[in-house]
Amino acid sequence: MRAVLFVLIIIVVAIIVAIAAGLIDINQVRGGKAPQVSATGNGVSAKGGHAPAFDVETGSVKLGSKETTVKVPTLVVQMPGEQNRAQAATTNNGM
Repeated sequence: MRAVLFVLIIIVVAIIVAIAAGLIDINQVRGGKAPQVSATGNGVSAKGGHAPAFDVETGSVKLGSKETTVKVPTLVVQMPGEQNRAQAATTNNGM
């Protein structure tokens, strides 16, 4: 029961966020009307009435891709012993 209640709360919050962000625009185009109910000795009868009508516009999300070049930095890891050997090799080659 708690899980169902939690899911319903999440759905309501998601709808509120979508409306606040402008992703959903809901306009009522026709109001609702209750039916006329009459009770007689033969039973109950209902006539007329209709549900409200809404015009719902939703936002759109467009996805695309493009090719681009990204410079990625390089990382060189040298162990302490390797650094001393690299300096020694550079010093010996320079002489």
